[in-house]
Amino acid sequence: MASPMATDWQLSALQWCSAPEPAVNLQQIRSFLQQLPPFKRHLVVLPECALIFGGPEGWQQRFKEPLGQGHWQQQLAALAREFQLYLLLGSFPTQSADPTRFYASSLLFGPDGRLLGDYQKLHLFDVQVADNTGSYRESDSTMAGEKVTLADCLGLKLGLTICYDVRFPGLMQQLAAQGMQVLSVPSAFTKVTGAAHWHSLLRARAIETQCFVVAPNQTGKHANGRETYGHSLIIDPYGRVMADAGVEPGWISVRIDLNELTAVRQAMPLWQHNRFNCELTP
Repeated sequence: MASPMATDWQLSALQWCSAPEPAVNLQQIRSFLQQLPPFKRHLVVLPECALIFGGPEGWQQRFKEPLGQGHWQQQLAALAREFQLYLLLGSFPTQSADPTRFYASSLLFGPDGRLLGDYQKLHLFDVQVADNTGSYRESDSTMAGEKVTLADCLGLKLGLTICYDVRFPGLMQQLAAQGMQVLSVPSAFTKVTGAAHWHSLLRARAIETQCFVVAPNQTGKHANGRETYGHSLIIDPYGRVMADAGVEPGWISVRIDLNELTAVRQAMPLWQHNRFNCELTP
């Protein structure tokens, strides 16, 4: 029988300005993990492009690996084992059927180092932004994924999404209908779009799915001149911000109780009132 405390979890989000070299970022991740409060049921989420960001055109392509294999995935699995936690690598380039493009894969490693879940980014960032980059064409190097992923962390149901996905609530509604309790949104939101929409979008996703949200973001000016917004967030199922990392490198960490989901959903039973055939699991 599960312990009465099995609903208690520690959620942590790491935030920094990732460099182009994976080894540099791996060292930063280790440093942050050493600082985090220890807890048996601990989920740590890294930003999008945590290991590789800001290099020249085509830079990520040189580091891609088969899903679940390769040096850099092994390094993240080893960190999960060493620190005995659930570690979500926000995104990493994994091989696709197209040799000129890779999948942006979110990878969940367990305390034993096993790969417990993977998700390939569904919505690709092909947009115009009024910043010093201007045009973003993610689809030039990245292939869109084809599946929705709800991962299991010792009974915690974790919905996997990446960055631009947050603008498409249908994905989150599907995850909620499958029983999601925590939504992960690892991101590299730009400074301009972050200032406009970051907080609003994430709070809305928490409110409409009645789930906890953990959303680590990149921050600062990267080697290629791109600027990211920071403000990594952890949000409760009522849409209240529990922690905001601001713009400096660092981490945020919050203790949650999954029983809060039941209370919120009973008080406002969206899963019963929804008339669009997408019932939420209470």
